[in-house]
Amino acid sequence: MKKYIIALDQGTTGSRALIFDNEQNIIASAYKPLTQYYPKEGYVEHDASEIFLSQSEVMAEAIAKSGLSPCDITSAGITNQRETTILWNKKTGEPVSNAIVWQCRRTAGICEQMKKSGLGDYVKNTTGLVIDAYFSATKIKWLLDSISGLKETAESGDILFGTVDSWLIWKLTKGKVHATDYTNASRTMIFDINKLCWDKRLLKELGIPECILPEVRDSSGFFGNIDTAGASIPICAAAGDQQAALFGQCCFEKCESKNTYGTGCFLLMNTGKEHYTSSNGLITTIAASMNGEINYALEGSVFVGGAVVQWLRDELRLFGESADSDYFANKVEDNGGVYVVPSFTGLGAPHWDMYARGAMFGLTRGTKREHIIRASLESVAFQSKDVIDAMESDTGLRLKKLSVDGGASANEFLMRFQADILGKEVERPKIIESTALGAAMLAGLSSGVWKSKEELRQIKKIDKTYSPAMDGAERDKLLRGWSKAVERAKGWAE
Repeated sequence: MKKYIIALDQGTTGSRALIFDNEQNIIASAYKPLTQYYPKEGYVEHDASEIFLSQSEVMAEAIAKSGLSPCDITSAGITNQRETTILWNKKTGEPVSNAIVWQCRRTAGICEQMKKSGLGDYVKNTTGLVIDAYFSATKIKWLLDSISGLKETAESGDILFGTVDSWLIWKLTKGKVHATDYTNASRTMIFDINKLCWDKRLLKELGIPECILPEVRDSSGFFGNIDTAGASIPICAAAGDQQAALFGQCCFEKCESKNTYGTGCFLLMNTGKEHYTSSNGLITTIAASMNGEINYALEGSVFVGGAVVQWLRDELRLFGESADSDYFANKVEDNGGVYVVPSFTGLGAPHWDMYARGAMFGLTRGTKREHIIRASLESVAFQSKDVIDAMESDTGLRLKKLSVDGGASANEFLMRFQADILGKEVERPKIIESTALGAAMLAGLSSGVWKSKEELRQIKKIDKTYSPAMDGAERDKLLRGWSKAVERAKGWAE
């Protein structure tokens, strides 16, 4: 008998809904872009009401497209852009301001004050994170301090905080449930990932009243009901987007890893019951959980992944369509000695140089656009290799294969080169919408659509596996060239 699950995937650039059946086929989907607001340099905002309305609209549209009745939907799973911060009035249900998006840098000054106060090690050991404006904590403080009378209203219990998952759950359940899951809580910089509770010292340091915080639950479990068109759809999962993708790739066991190739790259390794403190600038976070069993993950980010293809297309105008990059990269036998370091806004893990800038090295009179295109695609794989090396160094674990998803994972040249430069298999599933699939899988386990993780492994559909074909000497030569190029790109803006 067919069963159906709807995944509500609320991302930075838009809201999406996908309906899966119990064989993981996509039955219908809908998408709506989200307005981006940039009120000042470094500020990034979303309209929280638009987030909810757009997600509600695509949910209704996907159900209509599928030909199903809401009664046919067994459960819903929510996955979301992480760290984005919303405060709203509990009585009116209205947000107190626009949402502060994870990309927003307005709280950099607060972060500097925290570092000067000597909180760096405490934050790292308690939350698994580094002090940065990326996370929710300083965004909450900024809102409470900047809006007249808000802190007093919050202390009286009339204000609620939530990341996007909490906001959607509260709105979809008509204010009955104020909750989040461990994955999203672990991205706030005020959650103790050891004791699994909100950290009182950090709340006090930042002046955040505990009464505004949501209840923290397993990712897979009941979060309340969505009443729509006379039917009630239970929300049975919530997870941050990258942890949902890790689950969607069936990376359930220690050392299993995935890389999402989007504008940037997000690489996560499941580290099981152990959480490792990175010596290489990686983040420790909580993986999607169920039945009270907590797994941890190491996470590393590549700032410029698929964005390098957009740069080649839009700024350098070396080709007309992103897909053309694969064609041109294959027109030459090698990179012709050319290395592109796309550190347009600095280098992330494991280098962490905010003064690095984009650079090309090894240009000769014989350099063609094909060499530059190929070298740019290779840079994505090189950067991902650097993060994986850092993960292996931090954990002592050795990756056997890498599961991949995201738009740029469709690039054949990039995936072949990634396998070659890693010296490991790269596996791409048929469904590269791993984030939405992960939310559906978590909801399906909670609502009885699937009985176990093992059953999910068995029905996972693989599109293609790339095996390394490059010999070790060639790999070592390329990696030496990449390391030399990276070193010379560092510190340029100082």
